[in-house]
Formats: sequence, structure tokens, C-alpha cells
Amino acid sequence: MINTILVPVAVAIISVLVGGCAGYSIRKNKWETQAQNAAHDAKHILADAESKAKAVEANLASQKEAMKKAAADAKKEKILEAQEEIHHYRERVDNELNERRQEVSRQENRLLQREDAIDHKDSLLDQKDSQLTQKENQIKKLQAHVLEKEKRANQLIIEREQKLYEVAELNQEDAKKIVLDKLSDQLVKERAEMIEESNQLAQAKADHFARKVIIDAIQSSAADTVSEKTVSVVNLPSDDMKGRIIGREGRNIRSFEALTGVDVIIDDTPDVVVLSGFDPIRREIAKRALERLIKDGRIHPARIEEMVDRARKEVNDDIYEAGESALMELGIHKMHPELVKILGRLKYRTSYGQNVLSHSIEVGKLTGVMAAELGLDEKIAVRAGLLHDIGKSIDHEIEGSHVEIGVELARKYHEPDLVVNAIAAHHDDVPKLSFIAELVVAADTISSARPGARSESLENYIRRLEQLETIAKGHIGVKQAYAIQAGREIRVMVEPDKISDARTTILAHDIRNQIEQDMEYPGNIKVTVIREKRAVAIAK
Repeated sequence: MINTILVPVAVAIISVLVGGCAGYSIRKNKWETQAQNAAHDAKHILADAESKAKAVEANLASQKEAMKKAAADAKKEKILEAQEEIHHYRERVDNELNERRQEVSRQENRLLQREDAIDHKDSLLDQKDSQLTQKENQIKKLQAHVLEKEKRANQLIIEREQKLYEVAELNQEDAKKIVLDKLSDQLVKERAEMIEESNQLAQAKADHFARKVIIDAIQSSAADTVSEKTVSVVNLPSDDMKGRIIGREGRNIRSFEALTGVDVIIDDTPDVVVLSGFDPIRREIAKRALERLIKDGRIHPARIEEMVDRARKEVNDDIYEAGESALMELGIHKMHPELVKILGRLKYRTSYGQNVLSHSIEVGKLTGVMAAELGLDEKIAVRAGLLHDIGKSIDHEIEGSHVEIGVELARKYHEPDLVVNAIAAHHDDVPKLSFIAELVVAADTISSARPGARSESLENYIRRLEQLETIAKGHIGVKQAYAIQAGREIRVMVEPDKISDARTTILAHDIRNQIEQDMEYPGNIKVTVIREKRAVAIAK
């Protein structure tokens, strides 16, 4: 019974053991097969990885070579650019150095020329000093000679009185009269000779240099002669336009006059309208606005206001441009903008028919040239000449003379003291503190007194001629006097029996002094005294 049970159990155990061994063998073979397959796959993977790594290394090596080559090319390009930039920089530096060398050379040449001019002027001054010393010595000798003659004359008087008493048996009064008459004639002759000699000495010292400076200044200043009217006239295409300007019940003309501050005069004159106003700038604005209205044809209050505003803006722009143009023409670089605008207003201001801005520019040029000839500050001189009449731009708006207004404007906008003094002294209202102020007066006289520069009324012109002739005729011995050359010369005819040749010089001198004292006139007046004696005999 037990054996029957054990046998199956043993068979079962054996079968289990055999099955376990067989399963283990099968699993072992399977595992070995999988291990071999894994090893084979690992080899393939390693081979692929090695091939890929080699490819990557080769790619990296090629990229590295390419980058090295690109870096080398970039380095060469940068080096070439740097070399080219260095070359250009050297060229610029060389050009700047050459320009600076040339500028230095030009400055050295100018300095040498100025030194030569100064040396020449010094030599001229030395010569003039020596000449003045010689003239002073001559004058001293003449004075000593005159004293000797006076002593001799006194001695002769005493001797002649004695002889007259002895020979003619005259009393003291008669003898004295004869001697004094004789001596008077001698003294008149000597006085005339001394006056003539003094005039020649003064002219020898001053005329040549003064004439040279003034002529150089006038030649260097190529200013135009400008004469303008003081009333604006607007031409009309037809007389029908007058009615349109007036408008219904006069509304257009009233609006125009209110906006511009100018009177519109419409009379029987064909195709013409006259604009009358005290302010020349308002008159110019009115003229431009009216000309545009006439051209446009639409005339009503709204259109009038638009055109007046446009014309006012244009005139203001023109005023500033005129001031800037004056500064550029004279080489003045710095000036307060408000003063530039005030200067430009002179474009629409006239004095005796002469445009004040053109006159001021001309005075600035003349003053600058004369200052340069005399070695003074040319820039300050030009500035003073340009601004000497600046007060005339607003003298109709502010109370006071144009000199006072000009001084206030110059001080307000911080002009130099020399310029302020030149403005204040150009009509001799205050003392002149510099030679530049004297040059401004001279340039102002040259610009205003030359022929054609200014106009004046017929009444004033005739009054000046009559006054000139009256002064000449008021002297003893004058037979007739004639003012000629527009009052710039007075010719005096004397009676030969009353005026001797020696007295003609003294008479011309006296008439000149009285003209300077009693009259106001532009420029110079030449006094010519003529003495002519004729002896007529008729043979029968």
C-alpha cells in the first residue's frame, strides 16, 4: 500500500525535476539567445555610434576649417578697411595741415604787410614831425621878423612925425593921420601875406592826407543814389474800380482806412488812387493790400482784412530781411534781433528824398574805410556808421529827436559805448569822445551832401541863396555878389578903388567866417573874391 503511494509520488517528483531541468534549459537557451541578440544589437549600435561620431567629428573639423577660413578672411577684410581708413585719415590730416600752413602763411604775409604799412606810416609821421618842426622854426623866424618890422615901423613913425612937423608944419593930429594911413596899408598887406602863408602851411599839412582818405573811402563805397517819394500812388485798371473801392455807402473805404491807418484819396485824377499817411510802413502795407484787392477783384470788408493781414506779414518779413541784408553787406555778424528789425524799418524811411537805410549803409562803408586808413577799429566804425540814424525808424512813434531815440535804442540793446557816443554826437549835440565819432560826422556829410543824394524844397533853397548873397554884400567895398553852383560857391565882385589886392584875401576870410557862423548848409561853400580895375580912354 505504501509502495503504491510512493511510486506515483516519486514519479511526480522526478517528472517535476525533469520538467524543471528541461524548463531551465529552455529558458537558459532563450536567455543566451536574447543575450547574443542584445550583444549583436549592441555591436551594431556601437558601430553606428562610432560611424556617426566619426561623421560628426569630420563635420566639426570641416566647420572648424571653414570658420578658421572665414575668420581669416574677415580679419584680412578688417585689416584692409583699417588700412584704408588710416589712409583716408592721413589724407585728411595732411589736407588740414596744408590748409593750416597756408592760413598761417597768409596771416604771416598779412602781418608782414601790416608791419610794412606801419613802418611806412611811422616814417611818414617822422617826416611830418620834422616838417612841422621846420615850419614852427619858420613861424618863429617870421614872428621875430614881424617884431623887427614893428620896431622899425615905430622908429619910422617917430622919424616921419619929426620930418612932417619940420617940413609941412602940420599939427600932431594931421601928421598922425597920414602916418597911420600909410602904416595901415602896409599892415594890411603883411596881414594878407601872413594869412595866405598860414593857409598854405595848413593845407600842406592836412589837405593831402585828408583828400587821400576821403577819396579812398568814396571809391571803396559803391553806394547808389536813391531818391524816393513820400506819397504812395496806386494805378487802377479803370475808373470803375474807384466805385468798388469806395463800396456801398463807403463801407469798403472806411474798413480799409480803419485797418491800415492810411487815408485813401480818390479824386478826379483818372486811373489813380493816392494813399496818404504819416507812417511810411503803414503806407507800404496799404499799397500792397490795395494792389492785391484790385488784382483779385473781390473787395469787401472781410477780404480787405485778409489782404491787409497778409500785406502786413510780408512787410514785416521784408523789414527783417532788409536789416539782415544790411548787416551781411557790411560784414556785421552779431546784433540783437529786435535792433535788426528796427534797422530794417529804415528801408521805408526817407530824409529829404534820400532812403535812410541806403544812406546808413553808405555811411557805414565810408566810416569803415576811413577808420581802416587811419588804423582805428574798423568793425566798431562800420557799426557806428550804420546805426547813426537808427532813431529815424521810430521817431514818428516816440517823442524826442532821432538822436535821443537812437541813443536809447543803442543802450537798450547793449551796443558799445563808442557806438552810443557816435550816435549822440553826429549832430554835435554832445562832445565827441573818439575819432570814430568824428569819422561818422564826416561820412554822414559826404553821403548827404554829394550832388543828387538829397532833395530840398524850393523855398529853403532860394532862402539859402538869398542869405548867402546878403552876407557877402554886407561887407564894405563889395559891389555885387552871386551865388552859383546850387549855392556851393559865392562869387564876390569888389570895387577896386576901395579894396586893394591885399584886402581881397582878408575879405574872403571874413566872409567865410560869417557864413560858418550864421548859416546852416550841407557840404562846403567856396568863397571867391574878384577885383578887377579897368582904365578906359577914348582917343578923338
